[in-house]
Formats: sequence, C-alpha cells, structure tokens
Amino acid sequence: MKVINISHPHQMKKELIPETVLALGFFDGVHLGHQKVIKTAKEIANQLGMKSAVMTFFPHPSVVLASKEKHVEYITTQAAKEHYIANLGVDMLYVVKFTSEFANLLPQQFVDDYIINLHAKHVVAGFDFTYGKLGKGTMETLPFHSRNQFAQTTVDKLTEGNEKISSTAIRTMIKNGNMKSLPSFLGRNYHVTGIVIDGDKRGRTIGFPTANVKLEENHIYPAVGVYAVRIKVKSTWYQGVCNVGFKPTFNKKEDLKPSVEVHIFHFDEMIYGEQVVIEWHDRIRNEQKFSSIEDLVQQIEVDKQEAIKYFEKNKEQTCFLS
Repeated sequence: MKVINISHPHQMKKELIPETVLALGFFDGVHLGHQKVIKTAKEIANQLGMKSAVMTFFPHPSVVLASKEKHVEYITTQAAKEHYIANLGVDMLYVVKFTSEFANLLPQQFVDDYIINLHAKHVVAGFDFTYGKLGKGTMETLPFHSRNQFAQTTVDKLTEGNEKISSTAIRTMIKNGNMKSLPSFLGRNYHVTGIVIDGDKRGRTIGFPTANVKLEENHIYPAVGVYAVRIKVKSTWYQGVCNVGFKPTFNKKEDLKPSVEVHIFHFDEMIYGEQVVIEWHDRIRNEQKFSSIEDLVQQIEVDKQEAIKYFEKNKEQTCFLS
C-alpha cells in the first residue's frame, strides 16, 4: 500500500494520479463498521478495474476544532491504523493533516480539491460522514457538490445487538475495561504498543517479575484493574496477567500516573528497551490495596490461574497482528 501524506493546500497533480474508488473517514480503530466502508470501496474498485484508495485525517478534528471533548487519545496509533488498512488490501492511503485552514474549506472546495482533483471516480463513506466547514457537507449534499465527476455509495450503520458499532462506543468499552465485548465491535482484540522500561523491580523480589511497559502517548488506557493479556516480544506471543493502575499497596494514587505491568508466563529474559504489543482479553478484577505482601502474592497467583483458565477456554482466538 502506498501512503501519501498531504498538507493543505496540496500540490498533487490529477493527471499523475490513477483513477480511484475512494473511501472517506477518520477510521480510528478501523473497526467492523470502518472495514465495511473500506471493503465496499475495494469491491467497487475491483469491479471498475480501478485502484482502491482510503483518505483519513490526523490529528482528530476535535483536537483542532473547539470541541468539548478532544480525542487526543486513539484506539489505534497512526502506524497501527495504516497496518490494519493495508491488511484490507487497499492500494493507496491518503493521510491529510487536519489543520484550522483545512477545516475552514467550504464543502465545495473540499470536494474539488480532495476528491475531484485527486482523480476519485467513486466515493464510499458511512451514512454519517461530513465534510467542509462546520461539517455542512453530508452524503446527501455530495451529489450536488460532485459536479457529475464521480458516483457515490453510502454505507449504512452496522450494529451489534442494538448498539451502533462506532469509535465512541469502543472508546467507552476500553475505558470501562470491557475487553470481552471489543472483538465483536473491532473485529479483533484491543492492542497497544509500548516500550519496556526499568521499573522498581519489586515484582521480581516477590516471585512475580513484570515487564513495566510505557505505552505510546496516544493510546487509550484501559480501566484500572487486572487483565488476562497476550504480549508480543521479539515476534513471539506469550500469555500473561497485566496490572493497570497505581500499585496502591506500595504507593499513594495521587502521586502517580497509571502504570502498565505484565507478568509474562514461562518467560525470564531481560527485555528493557524492547518494543512490545499488548493484546487485551479479559478484565479479571479491579485493582485493590492489600494489608500485606503475602496477601498480594496470594492474589497474584489467583489472578494468574484465572488468566490461564481464560486462555484454556479460548484457545481458538487468534491475533490480528500475528
């Protein structure tokens, strides 16, 4: 997949760009609803004998616009988003830098510069996609703005149960620690990447050495608690149990940011400085304070056995990134 980073105003020449079927959206998470949009574009591209393209934006519009809720944390980092979109077989990915100047484009200007002048002959987007200043452009106005230069397909909402599959719903699930429901919305388990850093090494002294993982800054942190996870170290996946929180047995909550520590099963290597991927499966319990180290050690063993039982019951689950 060819990745093309664009800043407004772009200098791309239409005559040098192949005709494409273009999927539009922010696509944070590349969840099942997003996948439906992108796969629809790819299918139409195959039917028309054209290249498939996706256009996304960075950062999230809420960061630039005067929004009450600013999405500075993402379900997927930009690199992960590109990875997932590439896995769907897309030919081209446009990453447009979202700025105030870009946000102020009138709907017709956006269509002229970022659809027609990028040689899109068919546009695919979700029913709620908006474009142009104040989001005045919608899928209903797109035929008017198209100047008869391209066709369009609107993809209806995708639901799971009675709930719309959306990035908003997924963010809420992550923040609530509801990891079991995520695969039916994301199409995979939730993943984060980070670097193993030097910690206080207290886990090693009590018989449960942990990898202290500093997450990439833009990730959404799961709710505080203990989780059954898988962790990818040097291309190999291991099972483990992860604590997200403030280690209340040893520290005062107000003094610290949440830490992410993984006790990796059947693993005893020094991996400081290694980049790892954590795959979240099930929240075992909330974080709690123990009156003694012995009680903590006993509970960690219980947590470990709970995680082992979980993976025994869910052997068929596979990893989207493997």
